[in-house]
Amino acid sequence: MKTDGGSDTAKRRAGERAAEEVEDGFVVGLGTGSTTAHAIRAIGRAVADGRDIRAIPTSFQSRQLALEVSIPLTELDAVDRVDLAIDGADQVVDDPDAAARGALIKGGGAAHAREKLVDTAADRFVVVADPSKLTDRLERSVPVEVLPDAHTTVADRIDAMEGEPTLRTAERKDGPVVTDNGNLVLDCAFGRIGDPAALAATLSAIPGVVEHGLFVGVADATYIGTDDGVEVRHY
Repeated sequence: MKTDGGSDTAKRRAGERAAEEVEDGFVVGLGTGSTTAHAIRAIGRAVADGRDIRAIPTSFQSRQLALEVSIPLTELDAVDRVDLAIDGADQVVDDPDAAARGALIKGGGAAHAREKLVDTAADRFVVVADPSKLTDRLERSVPVEVLPDAHTTVADRIDAMEGEPTLRTAERKDGPVVTDNGNLVLDCAFGRIGDPAALAATLSAIPGVVEHGLFVGVADATYIGTDDGVEVRHY
């Protein structure tokens, strides 16, 4: 389900530019994905240069990379604040006239529940992306993490909303994707989403839904890497 898209140069520029926001003494939320990985490596280099940084990973993947580059790790319940979260996105509304400007779809890597927990807890949340992730309206399938016993009833509710739920299946193993939290993921197609905030509220209210991949009004800025540099959008 996770799509890479974009050039590695664009991703690296976005990730490294966001990492420049990390100051000495910061607690940083580390998102998941190929663009965020560049930010994590840049933060690792800052730690190697003597900067005091602690990080909260949002997935097994980001935890392993943070350990690989020797970033000290902590937990959300062990800190007083999270100064900055850096995370990627599967799609970002980039229309300056859209009411949902800056809204995201996340969850291609099935880590969106913990990502949302950390990203919303941070004083500042910046998105790292390449131009392939930009859109005038969200239209990708929305990942919905569900309790295993609830996946059929939640799918029925999505059907009733005229959505098309598909249980995400694992690659190179039989059966569904299981999240780091031990849950399942329904990828729910709604077509072009006219009101992401309303859909987010409706999905959150369905019993059995742990978290969904609509991030509305959460991001403070997006760093868009290109082959020529980095463009910044502030919200």
